[in-house]
Amino acid sequence: MRMTWALPLLLLVAGTVSTVAIGAGPALGDDVLKPASQRMTEAGNAALARGDANAAIDSFEAALASDPKNVAAFSGIAQGYEKLGLPGKAVKYYREALALNPQDLAALEGQGKALIARGATARAQINLARIKALCKTECLAATRLQTALTTALASADTAKAAEAMAKN
Repeated sequence: MRMTWALPLLLLVAGTVSTVAIGAGPALGDDVLKPASQRMTEAGNAALARGDANAAIDSFEAALASDPKNVAAFSGIAQGYEKLGLPGKAVKYYREALALNPQDLAALEGQGKALIARGATARAQINLARIKALCKTECLAATRLQTALTTALASADTAKAAEAMAKN
């Protein structure tokens, strides 16, 4: 019986062993961000604090180039787009953050507020329910999103009433 399958298996094992032996520097756990990514995230947060959304987005994008698992960088980009008045783009980046960490309360809250800005209050209510389920007790993220939802729904009701009066 010929063992032609053995050579590919041997090459596969040899390749795996050499990859492990060579490595790519010190091993970082999945939850540890690269220092360069952390520095760029801090620079992005500083730019947001001073109101420079474009510089913030640039810094956060650099952070992601260094480490694509940086949830805070995705959320930072989303916040930058919110400051630029682009809630649709913000929703997209919050979704990316939540794909990496579905339990990130700040991303859930931010996405909920961006959804409200787009008029998607039903979807924002889903985010609110997720936050409440994660918190189990009252938490600030839920309170802030609930307030934003209440305000948006009241404004929508007021606008509908004014429109109905204008038609009469």
